[in-house]
Amino acid sequence: MPSLITPEEALRLGGLEDHAEIEALVERAWKARVHRFGDSTDMCSLVNAKSGGCAEDCGFCAQSKYAEAETPLHAMMEPEQILEHARAAEAAGAHRFCMVTQGQGLSKRDFDKVLAGARLVAEHTNLKRCASIGHMSVARAQALKAAGIQRVHHNVETAESYYPEVSTTVRYEGRLRTIDAVREAGLETCVGGILNLGETCAQRVEMAFQLATIDPTSVPINLLNPRPGTKFGDRELMDPWEVVKWIAIFRLILPEALFRLCGGRVENLGELQATAVKAGLNGVMMGNFLTTLGNTPDEDRAMFEDLGLNVGRHADNGANPRPDNRSGWLEGETPDLVAAARSGTQPAKLEVRLWDPSTQLRFAAKRSLPDRPDGAPNTGQGRDTREAAARRARSA
Repeated sequence: MPSLITPEEALRLGGLEDHAEIEALVERAWKARVHRFGDSTDMCSLVNAKSGGCAEDCGFCAQSKYAEAETPLHAMMEPEQILEHARAAEAAGAHRFCMVTQGQGLSKRDFDKVLAGARLVAEHTNLKRCASIGHMSVARAQALKAAGIQRVHHNVETAESYYPEVSTTVRYEGRLRTIDAVREAGLETCVGGILNLGETCAQRVEMAFQLATIDPTSVPINLLNPRPGTKFGDRELMDPWEVVKWIAIFRLILPEALFRLCGGRVENLGELQATAVKAGLNGVMMGNFLTTLGNTPDEDRAMFEDLGLNVGRHADNGANPRPDNRSGWLEGETPDLVAAARSGTQPAKLEVRLWDPSTQLRFAAKRSLPDRPDGAPNTGQGRDTREAAARRARSA
């Protein structure tokens, strides 16, 4: 993927602090985005299909068994539940739907449920279909493709040089092998990472150019939302202008990729979310995330439309995994499920319910924590924390 700037220029741009200079950088990135993608967008929604109890030690994640945090917990969803969330995502205006599970691999039983869910989503919606289920072989990637999955998400998370600080149980090389297996199976790749894990500016540039070498179809950018009890839980939120600046830099390094902003955008960006879109985004993860809440779909659509971008869908979104990267290629619209329900052409029972971790999960208390694989002791006792003690005191 030819970049529009060199590593040296990217590092120099990373040092910008003046807001006017950052705004000029944003305009440069906006021109690169519009030149390649016109006014089209690529809006995603996800469902946390299996949550909590993860055996890995990724330092940003509350689902890890090494994290001292109340953990969202539920077993693998049934295929019909996955379809329910897909229908709600489509009615809310999403173009794409991703089935996400915790951990770095699925049992055969859980994998079969993902396949069955993918078939139902392909049969009953016009959504593009993605999966994020950890490491996989070429054979499993081929099975996903046969079931109707079109793109597989598997992040590198951070620069290779900083990766040992992020996880010791999930190897960077293993992530690359999974990405290779996905590509060998003929699927599109969705590969990105998380900013503000403690990496240096040079390591952010390193990660961006490593992504350019991988050449993914899609690049999700996450911003650390520090979760109390995780390894990175005491970090400060990222300065919103710093976020905007680095989105623009990543856009110039990866000009052909679909960029979307995902976890942490509400907390880190606040009122600068629209400015971040101008920095080069094709879309966002709509609705809610794995364990935290996001904007409403209406707010996200308005944010893009205010910039003159088209949030509409094409009729064959589900037939072609990437049909609408450039505006004007296709005509037609996806059927409006809400309007059809109101007109009586469909059953009036249509229920629009996006993934909501605040109400659709129960929380597991961690009574004791194992020592981290890197040798750092865990001394917390799950619910028996200062916050829990304070709650008990208030209720006494």
